[in-house]
Amino acid sequence: MAWLEYLLPLIFLFPLAATAVIVVGLRNLHDARVSSPFDAHPLREPGQSLRDRLDRAFASLFLNGALGPIVIMVPLVYGMGRMLFASEQNWLEWTLYGALSTALMLVFCFRLIRDFQRIRRLKLGLACELAVGQELERLIRPESHPYFVFHDVPGADDTLDHVAITPYGVFVIETWARSPAVRPSGEEDNRVTVERERLRFPGWFERGPLRDTRRSVRWLTVWLEKELGRAVPVKGVLALPGWQIEDAEAADDLLVVSGDALADRLPEQRLATLDDATHDAVIAAIHRRAPR
Repeated sequence: MAWLEYLLPLIFLFPLAATAVIVVGLRNLHDARVSSPFDAHPLREPGQSLRDRLDRAFASLFLNGALGPIVIMVPLVYGMGRMLFASEQNWLEWTLYGALSTALMLVFCFRLIRDFQRIRRLKLGLACELAVGQELERLIRPESHPYFVFHDVPGADDTLDHVAITPYGVFVIETWARSPAVRPSGEEDNRVTVERERLRFPGWFERGPLRDTRRSVRWLTVWLEKELGRAVPVKGVLALPGWQIEDAEAADDLLVVSGDALADRLPEQRLATLDDATHDAVIAAIHRRAPR
């Protein structure tokens, strides 16, 4: 029967299929997320959303790196089985199997390159968020607790990197990671000029960081007013770790900093004086939304 010539070679694919099942089962092995043993809430650290995305990126890299060779071998193994059981050798068919394996190899190579580039970007972003979070921790003073810092606060559609509550206002700190430009001489150029609606980097412009920070400020302002029943002063801070900030043309509604000495600069920002009741109410509201 001619159909057996196409069915019997599937026997050779069973070991590959078993290996693929094991690989898929192990894809979430690198998952560092943990929950509190007290209330089962996920424990959050500075840059937690980036940590989660980095875990998923490593899982994707593992899946593509381990599953890719298995999938690439499927046409070749099946083709060798066909050669054993086929009554006639069809070279066009063997060419098709080889072309399919080559195409699959290219697909998985591109996927691995994509995963590698994504992991590099996420690691840079995580490093910047950790640096800013570490700087913000200096705000906390155990003797009087006038300052309070939250990390990775869930917003409307995205996560607010940091929220700092001081006696003089609430601050939304967003961290953006960008690699410095390289001049033709080989030196790094890390100067960025802040304009009202955009950032002018060496060789390119970006509006997204300022726009997203303002959106986070608007959301937190509206949300706090809804939670507390009264308006609370909120200001946005955009941190660009590793960059020299030139802000002569910057707007007054945002503070753009490199992140260095941020804990010293925030207390200098006097939006309004928060009474103790408002100060504690803001902390309680954000604590309910993002347990520490």
